[in-house]
Amino acid sequence: MRKAKSTQISTMPEETSTILKTTLLWVFRIIAAGIFLQTLYFKFTAAPESVFIFENVGMEPWGRIGSGIIELIAGLLLLWPKKSWLGAAIGLVTISGAIFFHITTLGIEVQGDGGTLFYMALIVFASCSGILVLQRQRITQKVKNLFSN
Repeated sequence: MRKAKSTQISTMPEETSTILKTTLLWVFRIIAAGIFLQTLYFKFTAAPESVFIFENVGMEPWGRIGSGIIELIAGLLLLWPKKSWLGAAIGLVTISGAIFFHITTLGIEVQGDGGTLFYMALIVFASCSGILVLQRQRITQKVKNLFSN
């Protein structure tokens, strides 16, 4: 009599899964932090494009400088592995504002940029979201620890 083979769903070895997760986290961190940090030059030097954007949304100069400071903090936290979840959360909120203003006020294309700023904002949004999804267990544990006392 022949024994039936059991069907078992194959899963990735834990080590491979950890390496993939770590690699993805670093890719997302570098992309989001890189975009945040490279745009600071334009915000802090009052580049004409940056001034134009913040004038059109009625937030020049305080919005430009304030968002630059927040993006600097988010960018640095994104590069700090233990705090990257916090940088991603701050970055996600900040970039959501940028996307909102692109959709409601500025438009996809700003001053003939072909939509580059908007698409970069979408990339940051996706990267920060990816970080939060991949670190959801760490975030959940931090929240539980915060309220367990």
